[in-house]
Amino acid sequence: MILDKKPLKFVSIVLFLILCGANIYAQKPKKQAEPVVKKTLTDSLKKKSDSDSTKSKSMKSYAELLKKATTVNGLFKVHQVESDYYFEVPLNLMNKDFLLVNKISSVPLALNESGLNKGMNFENKVIRFSRNKLAGTVWVKTIVPQVESVKGDAITRSVNDNFTGSVIESFKIEAYSPDSSAVVIKMNKVFDGTEKSFNDVFTDIGLGTAPKTSLSAIERIKSFPQNIVVRALLSTRVTEGQNSIPISVSVTTNLLLLPETPMKPRFSDDRVGFFDTPRWYFSDKQHKMEVRKLITRWRLEPKPEDRARYLKGELVEPVKPIVFYIDPSTPPQWRKEIIAGVVDWQKAFEQAGFKNAILAKEVTDTADYDGDDIRYSEITYAASPKSNAMGPAVVDPRSGEILESDVIWWHNVMTSLQYWMRVQTGVIDKEARGNKLSDARMGHAIRFVSSHEIGHTLGLKHNMSASASYPVDSLRSPSFTNRMGGTASSIMDYARFNYVAQPEDKVTNITPQIGVYDKYAIAWGYRWLDVEDAHDELPTLSRWIKAHANDPMYRFGQQQSSLNIVDPRSQSEDLGDDAVKASRYGLANLKRLIPQIAKWSAADGEDYYQAGKLYMAALGQWQTYAEHVAGNIGGYYLENTVSGDGKNTYTPVPVAIQKQSLNYLKEEVFNMPDWLFNKALLSKTFPVKDTPYGPFEYGPYNLRREFQYGLLYSLVGEERLLRMLEMELLQGKEKVFTASELLKEIRTTVFTKTTKGLKLSITDRLLQQNYIDVLLVSTDKMLEKVTKKTLKDDTTMNLPAGCDLGIEKEIPNFAPSSDVSTASALKTIYVSSMSRTSDVAAAKRGELVQILSLLEKYKYTGDEGTKGHYQDLILRIRQSLKMN
Repeated sequence: MILDKKPLKFVSIVLFLILCGANIYAQKPKKQAEPVVKKTLTDSLKKKSDSDSTKSKSMKSYAELLKKATTVNGLFKVHQVESDYYFEVPLNLMNKDFLLVNKISSVPLALNESGLNKGMNFENKVIRFSRNKLAGTVWVKTIVPQVESVKGDAITRSVNDNFTGSVIESFKIEAYSPDSSAVVIKMNKVFDGTEKSFNDVFTDIGLGTAPKTSLSAIERIKSFPQNIVVRALLSTRVTEGQNSIPISVSVTTNLLLLPETPMKPRFSDDRVGFFDTPRWYFSDKQHKMEVRKLITRWRLEPKPEDRARYLKGELVEPVKPIVFYIDPSTPPQWRKEIIAGVVDWQKAFEQAGFKNAILAKEVTDTADYDGDDIRYSEITYAASPKSNAMGPAVVDPRSGEILESDVIWWHNVMTSLQYWMRVQTGVIDKEARGNKLSDARMGHAIRFVSSHEIGHTLGLKHNMSASASYPVDSLRSPSFTNRMGGTASSIMDYARFNYVAQPEDKVTNITPQIGVYDKYAIAWGYRWLDVEDAHDELPTLSRWIKAHANDPMYRFGQQQSSLNIVDPRSQSEDLGDDAVKASRYGLANLKRLIPQIAKWSAADGEDYYQAGKLYMAALGQWQTYAEHVAGNIGGYYLENTVSGDGKNTYTPVPVAIQKQSLNYLKEEVFNMPDWLFNKALLSKTFPVKDTPYGPFEYGPYNLRREFQYGLLYSLVGEERLLRMLEMELLQGKEKVFTASELLKEIRTTVFTKTTKGLKLSITDRLLQQNYIDVLLVSTDKMLEKVTKKTLKDDTTMNLPAGCDLGIEKEIPNFAPSSDVSTASALKTIYVSSMSRTSDVAAAKRGELVQILSLLEKYKYTGDEGTKGHYQDLILRIRQSLKMN
């Protein structure tokens, strides 16, 4: 997921947030033996007992240590003696698996502005307590329980030796309980900022500083039967250049006892989009290690007495339903719609055989309620200027079981919803035109965002091919949209609102909804199977997929980097199965919208700030349509294929579609339409974009140049051209649209007036300047010496990813950054290794030479402005190619 990156007001912090879920990629290893210590003769003469052999007169008695303590019972007894906190850890919980979950509970303005807010999970780890009797200490180890081996196999001994835990903390045993069944240890140092072993918040959120212990302290500790909740205030100071600001963050740490018997896992399949966690299997019978991935899902199981009815196809209630609580901070008018967005998933769980499987509740008694307590899954409402939402989950890494989820709901998400509705559907929906929409209209949109984010908390990834499953013209049909619901077969796509429908179509069902794919995916992931081992489920799971293998409604398409689209069917914010046709319908509505912007956005006596903002959003929508179309050129249809399904994994986009797409770009990008720059509107306002420094008003010529430049740069990007070379090599140049054909088509169009000896307008010159600069910059970049990245270069913050809900696009830069991969596991085509030695570099430099020859031939044609323009281009090319 790609987020809006916004710096702190005084500190440059980039907060990277994860693919709709906080996951620990880890599984359960075998129990580790306690440290072996060589005993002395004296030791052997000491009395054997269960108590620590280092008990001495210097150790305080339990009663003496805790005589002034306030005690709370729970998973551990927690004793508070003034500002000191002690855990009484039962010996029978030593070497058990605990999950340490760290969440943000409060932030100052500077971090709020950068997108860090209450409820966000920043670090999880599995730990075990173990007692070192001779040393009189308790060690804490962190483990990565990713490995499983067959009990009794010889290789299991090696597994135990090669996947051990690492000690991260040691605590002195302060006392034993009166019956010697538990040890008492002082816990202050791991929560008050003295040590970073349990949480290292300032490193994890990207500040790279340490807590100031004199300004940090434990605020409170609660203990419950399965977990302990610790809240602490941690303070630091961040300095950059001449600026230094204090930062205080409240962090809540949950210590959760994991289930003794993990949930039976379910193996993932790349044809169904679930988040997953890795699992390695070892056995003596193998010829190689078995590598699997476990999907993340809630533990939904029929009650033992209902299993027979369940297996007959009757709907039954699960042992434990999924329950979300609405943050009491949520404005009352939105609670009903947010709850509806949660409960809408019930129809999907019915496909999995469960009724009343998912619920949402308002908090009626806040006395004992804490949204950061891992016992509660909460939809957290964040007062923030950020326009976004996210749905992370806390996962038991041994099985993939989702233990708790939180939707982070930024208040300003409504800003994005408003602009989407106005730009995409304002011309067909009178209720979606004003600066402020009705609560009813906004609530309807909030419901869809709620459902989308809850989908992530259920384990579902984005399915970006769902929108491509609907025929474009069907989106103009009231009967089709009413029957199918929404704008795509999955609410997990970024399908947005129906911009295809035209005013005369009278389509009213224009909002994304839970669709066919969502119900199928939940059934595939959650239907309970009465088998002992996850391997035994594989034939059934494959059969379920095979039943819908050729239906595009059920296809899963992975999210791709927006900077390098390979499969044009899996793009963000697109609609329908034909990007060119859908974009032309979208343009028709934009053409109707732009002349109305001032009227819709500025009532009598109001300024035109809102009009400028809406205008920028409309231009961003135009850009989005062009990007969707460009995705076809040099594109491949990618499939997660298996033997026997009759499908190809890699299929080049048909030549006719690629050429049709290029024609669209010639019309809409090479010659940007004048209606985009409506003179009546521009006399009132320029396009406006909010920045950390206030609103910026962009000149129309500047925007025209930058939008066009960014799209041209993408069109001749090295990854695209390299893929086209791959196609030519594999398919033969007669069957594909080649890179040389693309470059020739662009050159011919860009210099049409030049070859006719005509004078050039400002926009004609702009196009030629942009295209030549794109070739110069991209060629120089390709020929730069490649340096290896270090591990540190690729390290990003361990925060969950938010959904890309911002409608305002970044204005393209003159030197676009390199591709940003959203996930290493994406199916893609890697082509960029050693690109400087490829035909792409030769082709681009060859284009520059041909253009130079053309300019030399026509440099004395046209008016004075045109001649000066040609001389400038000739000098630029010669200088770049180092030609005398």
